[in-house]
Amino acid sequence: MDLERLTAPGDPSLTAPVITSTDGFPRSVLRDRHPELLARVLDGVPYPPEIRLAVNGLLHEIEGPILPLSDTHGDAALWAEWAAPYLGRSWYEVPFLWAENYFYRKLLAATGWFGPGPWQAVDPFGPQKDAELAGDAVGAELEALAALGELAGEERLDSLVLSALWGNRADLGFALQRPGADGRARTALLVDDRAALFPLLTDADRIVLITDNVGRELLPDLVLADTLLVGRSGVTAWLHVKPSPYFTSDAMPIDVLKTVQRLVDGPPAASELGLRLRQFLSEGRLNIVTHPFYVAPLTYPQAPADLVKHYAEADLTVLKGDLNYRRLIGDAEWPATTPFEAVTGYWPGHVAALRTLKSDVLVGLDASRLTELDASGEKWRTSGDYAVIQVRQA
Repeated sequence: MDLERLTAPGDPSLTAPVITSTDGFPRSVLRDRHPELLARVLDGVPYPPEIRLAVNGLLHEIEGPILPLSDTHGDAALWAEWAAPYLGRSWYEVPFLWAENYFYRKLLAATGWFGPGPWQAVDPFGPQKDAELAGDAVGAELEALAALGELAGEERLDSLVLSALWGNRADLGFALQRPGADGRARTALLVDDRAALFPLLTDADRIVLITDNVGRELLPDLVLADTLLVGRSGVTAWLHVKPSPYFTSDAMPIDVLKTVQRLVDGPPAASELGLRLRQFLSEGRLNIVTHPFYVAPLTYPQAPADLVKHYAEADLTVLKGDLNYRRLIGDAEWPATTPFEAVTGYWPGHVAALRTLKSDVLVGLDASRLTELDASGEKWRTSGDYAVIQVRQA
């Protein structure tokens, strides 16, 4: 992969510059968001002085040259290869996707995640995740599941897909109680391929769902999985999650299990659903999958052969969230009108992206809509107020 430009896997005639951390939104993530994130980590976990010193050291490193990893655990040797072209350079002049990934890998090393020692496998984001899962907002979502029984067929599927798309931007309760009523959410849906997605969802016997965040975003994913599995004995679903703490709130296997237990401990409708999910897990109809690729600074065209085979064997793969979208199409300055199919032509089967926009990269947008949005003066690409549902059929 060229360090300066990406080539569209589905159309080699299309190229675009790789997004770097030089300015704009990517620079603000490194300069403003990451220091705030480090402060929350130190506030949430009572790390000892040596770990706190290491975490604060990462804060200062961001303003200096990129340094090698401080540990030799796990994937450190691979990271040494991935980091080689960038060591000694400024964090603000390298590919944004790589810089973000390297930051989180260094944070795990600083907090002792890889061990050995008492802080091994202690999630630095655990208190934040647990607080959200135990909070009133998730409690309200669980109460709202009682309304799910009133919906059937495509109306039910529509509500669940929109809930999975918007996560904490449009709550599950609202979608279930008033399906189709959120005009703002639908206006903000910049690309809407639900007409292509629904038949794929209902006909698929093997479904891969690549998740994003925990809490109010993972909950509708699990409810959607339950809906696809109930009453269809031949259907199997694979829930792909991260193998280690990542991007603050990304789901890991333990987060899935905690969310299922939160359902079980909830009000009757939620509890019934949670017990079904436990049964599906026990039967092997719902499977939790993780892979080192999901915490690597790579895009999906660079996925290893075993994952590509897994995607190829699925009838449909659904990718959730902004990071998965960036990896799917490449974190590059594609013209927003670039066809979605042109940059996803490499995918070995049907693929759908449910993504709320939280970064600059975007393809598949209508030219007139792009002109309208650019003229609005909004930071529409990064606000989280807009979304896309995009489907490429093999």
